[in-house]
Amino acid sequence: MTFLHDHAERRRRLWAYGGIRARSRPVASQVRRHVGEPLHDHGGRCVITPGRGGDRGSMSVFVVIFSVAVFLLAGLLVDGGAAINARLKAADIAEQAARAAADQIDTEALRATGQVRLLADEGTVCGKARQIVAAQEVDGVKMTECAMGGAQNEVTVGIGVHWDAYFLSVLGFSGADMEANATAAPDAGAA
Repeated sequence: MTFLHDHAERRRRLWAYGGIRARSRPVASQVRRHVGEPLHDHGGRCVITPGRGGDRGSMSVFVVIFSVAVFLLAGLLVDGGAAINARLKAADIAEQAARAAADQIDTEALRATGQVRLLADEGTVCGKARQIVAAQEVDGVKMTECAMGGAQNEVTVGIGVHWDAYFLSVLGFSGADMEANATAAPDAGAA
């Protein structure tokens, strides 16, 4: 037999006869005695009674630190998700408003010259974009800009959407406005 096999066999025999249990507990001479931890002998076994040790309250500190970390992660997930959602919502509304404004084409110029361009009145073009923004059933949505450019060939609409922080408001961060811009141009399509 090899040494490892012989050693394992000895441990099995000791376990079967109860000898391993006696070796797993410290003997009185091997245990350091601390203040508040008296040793008691019960049937040849050494038992250490709990006293005031250096670990008292360490679990409470761990729980407090872990709770703060979980709270910050939850704030990052929930409030970060709300910020991303507000940014996507602003981009979506800006695209819709820009497309609606780009539909305001000058039909007389189209018939006369065959060129597609927006109406000369910026108030009419941006008015259509304002109607789309007003039709949204979302609180905190506002149009930040509406401008025609490119010799009446395109319109740019800017939208801001406000989001409120839930978890991070405890730390003093109440939320912010997420902004997005979109540009659209009229298209004559295939004739």
